Amino acid sequence: MCHIKSMKIRLTAICLALLLIVPVYARGADETDHIKWVEFNVPYSALTAALDYDLHTYGTDIHLNWIELLAILGARYGGEFSKYKKAHLDTLATELQNGQHLDDITSDLSNYDYYLEAYSAILGEFVGQHRMEGEDRYGLKVFSPIAAGFGYSHFDDFGVGRNYGYRRRHLGHDMFGAVGTPIIAIESGVVEVMGWNQYGGWRIGVRSFDGLRYYYYAHLRQNRPFHPDVEEGSIVKAGDVIGYMGRTGYSQKENTNGIRETHLHWGMQLIFHPEQKEGPKEIWVDVYPITRLLQRNQSETYRVAETKEFYAKYEFDEPGLFGKV
Repeated sequence: MCHIKSMKIRLTAICLALLLIVPVYARGADETDHIKWVEFNVPYSALTAALDYDLHTYGTDIHLNWIELLAILGARYGGEFSKYKKAHLDTLATELQNGQHLDDITSDLSNYDYYLEAYSAILGEFVGQHRMEGEDRYGLKVFSPIAAGFGYSHFDDFGVGRNYGYRRRHLGHDMFGAVGTPIIAIESGVVEVMGWNQYGGWRIGVRSFDGLRYYYYAHLRQNRPFHPDVEEGSIVKAGDVIGYMGRTGYSQKENTNGIRETHLHWGMQLIFHPEQKEGPKEIWVDVYPITRLLQRNQSETYRVAETKEFYAKYEFDEPGLFGKV
């Protein structure tokens, strides 16, 4: 990501934001039948199995969409994936590949449309055609928030209690590593928020282009938390370096290392209606299984010795979205 290119990206951010994000809010403004809550408990094993069916059948006569597969299972389980068995998915895939129509399978599942919309809001832009390393690809077009080659540890801590400021639930996912680890934009989007927050320390919020997902990256490095090419209103591409891991936050004093352990907190908020953007109606989902899935696609980076900044080694491109940037 060179400086000139980043300037061009920033100049187009407002136009893309107006074209791609505002219509979503406008459509939802007069609707009362929007989704009010999503509990995402699809395990990693189901995510990867469904994704592999999607990838392996792409370009064939019967392409299996991984989100449709998961939505059918979600509807059958009532959203409770503790009932999940790989055999259930295999049987479903076989039925579809043998010519059974999706409508016939879902006709008696009254809540299928809900799970399809909910899971599409979370995963809908994760897979598709894109260009990396000079070649066209079909597959994951989202990245791990930790750059390739940098170690980290994590566990499912969604919903665990937090006490700083007030008692609350942990609504994100923590990935523990070393100070200065490059933090990667998971999905392309517009930088909506950037700066200091006493809970998250130095943090960045990126809105997906369809307006449905808000990615929150917190506790970035003291003194030099952000990549210099990133600012509010700019566009970031999936795989770009946006900042560096640290332990800032838990202090009203700006630029304070108030966190004991160095880590990245990242979260995904879903917004089906403007009223869900802030306040008690916010929807945050457990991204632990998604984090594990994203390990399959880590962004390679290189370091510029003079500036000590990291950059993505390969530029992500998506047909029709970045061609004029």
